[in-house]
Amino acid sequence: MKPITDTELAQFQRFIFDEAGITLSAAKKALVMGRLGKRLSHHQLESFGEYFQLLVSGQHPEEVQMAVDLLTTNETYFFREIKHFDFLREQATAARQRGQLFRVWSAASSSGEEAYSIAMVLADCMGTTPWEVIGTDISTRMVQDAERALFTMDRARHVPQDYLRRYCLKGNAEYEGKLLIERGLRSRVKFRYANLNAPLPELGKFDIIFLRNVMIYFSNDTKQQVVNRVASALKPDGYFLVGHSESLNDITQVVRSVAPAIYQKFA
Repeated sequence: MKPITDTELAQFQRFIFDEAGITLSAAKKALVMGRLGKRLSHHQLESFGEYFQLLVSGQHPEEVQMAVDLLTTNETYFFREIKHFDFLREQATAARQRGQLFRVWSAASSSGEEAYSIAMVLADCMGTTPWEVIGTDISTRMVQDAERALFTMDRARHVPQDYLRRYCLKGNAEYEGKLLIERGLRSRVKFRYANLNAPLPELGKFDIIFLRNVMIYFSNDTKQQVVNRVASALKPDGYFLVGHSESLNDITQVVRSVAPAIYQKFA
């Protein structure tokens, strides 16, 4: 396998931008080689240019999805940025008092840790008041992993001990060092494929949307398009949560800042 050239890297930068709206810097050359190299071997190709031509030929749509899956960053863990879950608990408690259906969308759910963290909080706070959690991701592989709900224990280091006992099953034998989300909670979280850089599937309206640590990969124009598209699924006065290193200032007028990394939609 030949090393990737600058021209070939530029082809894959355009490819992942067109497919997912993700801006891939030149510093990611080693990442591209590492993640796509096995696909070259699988197809018995000698260069990344040949693999790119296979992707754009239109004859292998399943390989296009495979390449998108491999080039999408999927770093996550349970209860990441805990203050957002404290805020979620406050909103869920208020919704319980109103007796209203409470819906939350994890809009870039990766392998499911965020969505299941949300579900643990709602199961704890909502009592008999109905609630729903939807998780979506551009990677079909991640959607499948999320539905499987089997995780390594190191991903769960921030899960409250009470939640570990109530909502997680500790693995043994061949599953040593892993945990499985218990069936009751697992059945209440639905995962779907969605590309935030394209028209969204019909998901309904949400009280809270988590879209965290994703926009750092988008250009400003793509950020505006994605935020406005995702925010259209918010209920009036609903909340839009972003990563603590991210900001929607100068990105959209649809929501306003109400706390660090928390925005509210105008009614």
